[in-house]
Amino acid sequence: MDFSSLNPVAILVSLIIAATPLLFAALGELVVEKSGVLNLGVEGMMIVGAIGGFATALETQSLVLAILAGAAAGAALAAVFAIMTQYLLSNQVATGLALTMFGLGIASLLGQTYAGKTLDVAAKLDIAGLSDLPIVGPLLFGHDPMIYLSILATVGVWWFLTRTRSGLNLRAVGENHDAAHSIGYNVRQTRVAAILFGGAMAGLGGAYLSVLATPLWVEGMTAGRGWIALAIVVFAAWKPWRALLGAYVFGGVTILQLNLQALGVAVQSQYLSMTPYIVTIIVLVLISADKTRARLNAPGCLGKPFFASS
Repeated sequence: MDFSSLNPVAILVSLIIAATPLLFAALGELVVEKSGVLNLGVEGMMIVGAIGGFATALETQSLVLAILAGAAAGAALAAVFAIMTQYLLSNQVATGLALTMFGLGIASLLGQTYAGKTLDVAAKLDIAGLSDLPIVGPLLFGHDPMIYLSILATVGVWWFLTRTRSGLNLRAVGENHDAAHSIGYNVRQTRVAAILFGGAMAGLGGAYLSVLATPLWVEGMTAGRGWIALAIVVFAAWKPWRALLGAYVFGGVTILQLNLQALGVAVQSQYLSMTPYIVTIIVLVLISADKTRARLNAPGCLGKPFFASS
């Protein structure tokens, strides 16, 4: 193996790109779970956002419209989940799984027209004098706007949850919805808003994947990233900054296995492709082993339906 052929800067840039869709989806799901709702449909919302963003970009050649379309598609699918779980009081786990299957199916159907087509959307920022700096330039100043938006989104979610009245209300609903309802908080409205936000963020992640990260449409291109995003939320103990770290760790694992394949490591490619998912399982097992800490970090009413008494 010739490790001299590896470019550390290029690997780090690839890591950031791989982590960004995970970060968008994880931040959205973090807010949803902070409100006490468990939505396992992240994968479905991501893939619908991916086809929505790709189709819009191909038809309009507008990056802004593509990203907005991806977010709207994810939010639309999340709205179905919100109606089912908050108004019809269906089981959150079953509904989330159904949402994933529905999203994968509808994306496969809609994507038949776009299979094999590619995009040429130039979106990287080129800051004069900074983008050309060695090492620092490509790492900090040569990315597309969505990568910077993902960092701002992390700051924004942290600020919202810890420094705003609405964020504190959302956390109160997630910790004890009965107590929150008794003092006048609108539990259902808060949770619906959180679910729609989570869907939009998952859609953003999917749109980024199909429009900027790998500008083409391939059926099932999210490849389990929605499930990894769910694991990141648990790994992060429902904290935005840890979600940022978790996304970059899992993005790094993905890029590592790709580079090992490129180096011709004497391991079957299928085993290397399994690496991100094996790491996900190991992390979840380790976290689940400490049940006391998991209960302390998780929102008190996570996954529990709310029955309004009045």
